Amino acid sequence: MLMSLASSIFLQNWPLYTNLTAMIRFIATTTTVIHHHLRQQIRTFVNARIKWVRDPYLDKAVEKEKNLKPLLSLKNLILSHPSKSLPLRTISPLKPQLNLPTTALKFIQNYPFVFKTFRPPVPLSTLHVKLTPNALSLHNDETLFLSLSHYRKDLAQILAKLLMLTRAKRLPFYVIERFKFDLGLPRDYLLSFLPEFPEYFQICQMGFKDSDGREVFGLELVKWREDLAVSVMEKRVKSEDLGGRKRVHIRFSMNLPRGFDLVKKVRNWVEEWQNLPYISPYEDAFHLAPNSDQAEKWTVGVIHELLSLLVSKKTERENIYCLGDYLGFGIRFRKALVHHPGIFYLSNKIRTHTIVLREGFNKNILVEKHPLMRMRYKYISLMNRVLRRGIPINAGAVRYRKRLTSSLKGGKRKENEKRMRQVKSLET
Repeated sequence: MLMSLASSIFLQNWPLYTNLTAMIRFIATTTTVIHHHLRQQIRTFVNARIKWVRDPYLDKAVEKEKNLKPLLSLKNLILSHPSKSLPLRTISPLKPQLNLPTTALKFIQNYPFVFKTFRPPVPLSTLHVKLTPNALSLHNDETLFLSLSHYRKDLAQILAKLLMLTRAKRLPFYVIERFKFDLGLPRDYLLSFLPEFPEYFQICQMGFKDSDGREVFGLELVKWREDLAVSVMEKRVKSEDLGGRKRVHIRFSMNLPRGFDLVKKVRNWVEEWQNLPYISPYEDAFHLAPNSDQAEKWTVGVIHELLSLLVSKKTERENIYCLGDYLGFGIRFRKALVHHPGIFYLSNKIRTHTIVLREGFNKNILVEKHPLMRMRYKYISLMNRVLRRGIPINAGAVRYRKRLTSSLKGGKRKENEKRMRQVKSLET
């Protein structure tokens, strides 16, 4: 009888129970949405100091390109002359423009497998500089590669994607110049490259003047290209179509060096931050509260995409700051680089500060080696060759040998002697 009464009461009040269940579900869903919205609008980054820890592998990746840019600049200057050579006295005053770290003569003498000095067979001639046969052959290979149509089409798309990171689809030339080497643009891209792609680019006035009162010009994308508006991160995951936009929970790769340990409260914040929705860097998300966690994830995504477009997956810190200031990010770029050492690494090698995309490297080796980087590594190989008693040897092996020689005075003598034999084999 009691069971029958209970059943009767339950059936009479079934609509109430149904509404109550729906209400509980509604409250739970609404609470989740409100919490998620607040996470997008508020700042929850913990007030903890994130220490900088040296990464020897990424430092080596940066250091191996020491003096590469000035060397290529000098090479191009020499080859721009009809005789493919230049008097030393012509090169010396150009030291600041070429960014040479020392005098022109000393710089040239440091790389005997790239540059050769000689005196023309005329009376009272001065010292001249030309390329060695090996360097000239490598330059010809590089020129042939840079002229390939598929490479130039890929480069045009990369440059277009850079412009698409801006709201106005355009950038002043002074910003593009900063990234010219890292993008792989020809040194005379204004004349030799841009005219090939009128359907992509047009030169425009930026609408403001420089400090000297001269009109600032820039490069503008002719039209938005939806097929290019896909970030590297989005290509890696299966996207969910939400309201016609690709917005999924994408987590950035985190690679911390040995000895780096985030405090627990920072680790917890990073974990929650990683779970926030990913907003494409090709979207305009300036409507977000600038100090919110969601805005920071979008900012990190913009920097990540920028570095992914570069052939070496790294660039000088000032280049990123310059772009960020022009785009209106201001200090937000600086904060993003500091808050996320597992995504970006700051190297202070080769007399500058370089931002490296960690996921682009396996130790000190590029994961995806761009064909242009293969060319540049061949130049680096020539740079590392020096003459010792008239015999060509590897300069890196010589430096390593000196370190081993000094360490022989300590322990592990047998192990060091074995390494010494390996170094001798490299020198030959």
